[in-house]
Amino acid sequence: MTAFQMCSTLTASKMLENTAVVLAVYITTFIFGLPANILALYSFIKKVRRGATPVDVLLIGLTISDLLFLLFLPFWIKEAVDGMEWTMPHFLCPLSGLIFYGTIYNSSLYLTAISVERYLGVAFPIKYKLNRKPRYAVVGSVIIWAISMAECSIVYIMQYYHQDNDITEVHNHTTCYDDFSSDQLKILLPFRLHQFVVLFCVPLLVCSFCYINFIRILSRLPNICRYRRRRAIGLAAGTMVIFVVCFGPYNVSHLVGYITGESPKWRKHAVLTSTFNACLDPFIYYFSSSALRGTFSNIFSRLSARLPLQCCSRHAYRGTAKQPAVELQEETRTQSTNDNLG
Repeated sequence: MTAFQMCSTLTASKMLENTAVVLAVYITTFIFGLPANILALYSFIKKVRRGATPVDVLLIGLTISDLLFLLFLPFWIKEAVDGMEWTMPHFLCPLSGLIFYGTIYNSSLYLTAISVERYLGVAFPIKYKLNRKPRYAVVGSVIIWAISMAECSIVYIMQYYHQDNDITEVHNHTTCYDDFSSDQLKILLPFRLHQFVVLFCVPLLVCSFCYINFIRILSRLPNICRYRRRRAIGLAAGTMVIFVVCFGPYNVSHLVGYITGESPKWRKHAVLTSTFNACLDPFIYYFSSSALRGTFSNIFSRLSARLPLQCCSRHAYRGTAKQPAVELQEETRTQSTNDNLG
């Protein structure tokens, strides 16, 4: 075997390995994320019918965003199956890219909005309760969608932009939003730096400020039971970890690309952590919403009743039954603070 053949074999093996990783993340996210988000949406809609709060509206918006992301994920699975080449109709490439990247930024903005809502609820409980109207969250959701979709319209611009307007060459591309000319990079790299600052750094700073102060205030409140305090602090810390781990690598690739003057080769793998966020958001929903916890509890109880594991189901029931008993005994600072703790 010649050196050229060995090099070709190693390159092909590397590509297959990379494709396998992408496929594994995409398929895992789709299989687990889709049913979890459908269940979450069902729970939130039931809750809103009984009485909506701003956080309910924000959680519904985040769930819809994740579901839209998951519905378009099969197109990217197909791309990975085809060896990271786009063999589908050309118009699906920018459309799928807009949804893919737009909903990623939707998630980060929604998590930021939820952090602001929770901070205001404990920092200014009485004043916030008087002005706590769901329509403000609806307006906020519209703004979030408008910002993320407008920012990610760069996918359409880059897909159809060519200096000599050779549309035939654009349509003959075998990759989707991945292989850029030097003229395209002159527009794309500064814009990605703008996205890194505006859509990642600013939301991260806002989230950090809100949750650090949220935890600080909760730690000083004497009349909140230990269980709810620990759950709320765990939710805040978990959200920050998810924010950094899921959105950090992809956005850092924007900064690296601007510094090096090229689109990083590892960017396709950096976005995988953002993809996995659609699986992790339901955990945030679970600890944020008593309605979703109740739905999960009901489903678990029904499944336990049908399985021949009576001993296990009795223990599981007792474990979940203790939680309301503890929560009913606590005294809280104000009703607004209670609502914010879910």
